[in-house]
Amino acid sequence: MGLTDFQKAILEGIPEELPKTPSYNRNISHAPKRKDILSTDEKKLAIKNALRYFDPKHHAVLAPEFKKELEKYGRIYMYRFRPKYKITARSIEEFPHQSKQTAAIMLMLSNNLDDAVAQHPHELITYGGNGAVFQNWAQYLVTMKYLAEMTDEQTLVLYSGHPMGLYPSHKDAPRVVVTNGMVIPNYSKPDDWEKFNALGVSQYGQMTAGSFMYIGPQGIVHGTTITVLNAGRKIGKPGEPLEGKIFITSGLGGMSGAQPKAGNIAGVISITAEVNPKAAYKRFEQGWVDGITEKVDQAIDMALEFQKKKEPHSIAYLGNIVDLWERLAERNIRVDMGSDQTSLHNPWAGGYYPVGLTLEESNEMMTNNPEEFKKRVQDSLKRQVDAINKLTSIGMYFFDYGNAFLLESSRAGADIMKTDGNFKYPSYVQDIMGPMCFDYGFGPFRWVCTSSKSEDLDLTDNIAMEVLEEIAATAPPEITQQMKDNIRWIREAKENKLVVGSQARILYADCEGRTKIAAAFNQAIKDGKISAPIVLGRDHHDVSGTDSPYRETSNIYDGSQFTADMAIQNVIGDAFRGATWVSIHNGGGVGWGEVINGGFGMVLDGSEDADRRLRKMLYWDVNNGISRRNWARNDGAIFAIKRAMDAEPNLKVTIPNLTDNDVIDKLF
Repeated sequence: MGLTDFQKAILEGIPEELPKTPSYNRNISHAPKRKDILSTDEKKLAIKNALRYFDPKHHAVLAPEFKKELEKYGRIYMYRFRPKYKITARSIEEFPHQSKQTAAIMLMLSNNLDDAVAQHPHELITYGGNGAVFQNWAQYLVTMKYLAEMTDEQTLVLYSGHPMGLYPSHKDAPRVVVTNGMVIPNYSKPDDWEKFNALGVSQYGQMTAGSFMYIGPQGIVHGTTITVLNAGRKIGKPGEPLEGKIFITSGLGGMSGAQPKAGNIAGVISITAEVNPKAAYKRFEQGWVDGITEKVDQAIDMALEFQKKKEPHSIAYLGNIVDLWERLAERNIRVDMGSDQTSLHNPWAGGYYPVGLTLEESNEMMTNNPEEFKKRVQDSLKRQVDAINKLTSIGMYFFDYGNAFLLESSRAGADIMKTDGNFKYPSYVQDIMGPMCFDYGFGPFRWVCTSSKSEDLDLTDNIAMEVLEEIAATAPPEITQQMKDNIRWIREAKENKLVVGSQARILYADCEGRTKIAAAFNQAIKDGKISAPIVLGRDHHDVSGTDSPYRETSNIYDGSQFTADMAIQNVIGDAFRGATWVSIHNGGGVGWGEVINGGFGMVLDGSEDADRRLRKMLYWDVNNGISRRNWARNDGAIFAIKRAMDAEPNLKVTIPNLTDNDVIDKLF
């Protein structure tokens, strides 16, 4: 399809005449069939809800079609309306638009649905098994049309993928406000999501899927690299390299495809188990994993061979992670580090596959016999934990990587708890990312070059590295290691071939780093050095965007880890300080009902307005979280917020008074 026809298709929205239904492409990964959870009356309601998008003259044709989709897939995706053009991060100028800001948003959400990026693109799912951009293709078509038509004096409102409409606004207001899954708290259990999603009234936006900020596996490569580097530092001697250390984990679909790449960058030998051949071979073909095998002993032997040579190497084991863990334990292999990155936030609908069943058998059982499937999953988790316990007893350092592994294993009755009621193993946030990064304001800052030109990305890499090196020259010792890790990362970013989809980069940076890098980008755009606007953003997995007691806020020990004031305040504050779009979600990497998380996007166009907005918004976006962590009595955050107040007279944050434990202990 040519550019003119592409632009016409966007501006048409839902076509006047019904298009032909495209063939079902079996060469790409599809979402598993969802459980049959609706009553007959609710199914009627779901079809009626879906038909709201279409002229009544089409209802007689579409109603039976939607009924068939609901019966066959458990959802109404409206496959007939999947666009004929390729959905990808085109140059910003190729999208029809009245506003550069909305054209940038079109680029971002298109990247989330690119076949090369998305996990289940035809079901509009970006990653995590159920992290959706939209619920159906009608929502996509209407949203793209609105974005193409709207101006900087309007705001588009999205309710769980549904484009509610365009509303009069002003240039400093967000162009888009996104909410996903914001149900009443007592209706936030997994089956509630299944029901509301099947009805077409709510969706699981995961984190960066439903906020249009996913940039492919690169988005988590850097965080995983930092995690593996610092996990190695915890178990090694000061200055000892990681070469020769073995790291075992699981999951190659969606974000977890980052693990082998991160392992290579960190210098370890990794084995990552994956049950889905399409996901495993996709990562192998993309060069994100070095070798692949279907034999568990061969995977282990390959790792041992590279360990002898102390040569970094990543291996994909096409099989179940339980088989890998149990075989490692049987052979008494010394594993240095272990984790898990299956989508256990979604354990009953394709996020975790039980041992002893093929992928196809699992998909059939989860639909036709969900209770038996749940039992199989929990039995597998028990076996997985038993094998992990054996390996940790001989020296392995195991950590939860924020996918609800510890939580779901405890619910399964696995031997995962200590006598005091806490988990045997730490969350990586508790041990690594919280005290070393989040408390000091370091988190996953990212940017996308809307020209879609690699040369613009190269230029931004160089600008970011120059800024970081300048900051590092006078950085206090408390953040010296963080600065060194990030300078190393940005220096090596291009050679590690991290770009999948949009021309994007991620970098862990604090408020000072984010602001100075963003300001330098804006100046380079103004000077014509960078050829098109840049989108700023971050993972929701950050200093202050997410309230998640089993991940992002798991190192907050004042009891407030179960509150969500921070995430809500974050998105409100970002909205009126100049974000181009904001989002707030129920559900994220650890599951529906387990987390509230917010994100933003900001377009830099070289203007004075953009410079003003970036300074105001980025400052709040980071210091909101540091303030909360400071109040929780986290030492690093107390240091960081005091340092921030010294630099900014208008910042005044309440500092906690610390209590001697003896004063409290004497009372009981």
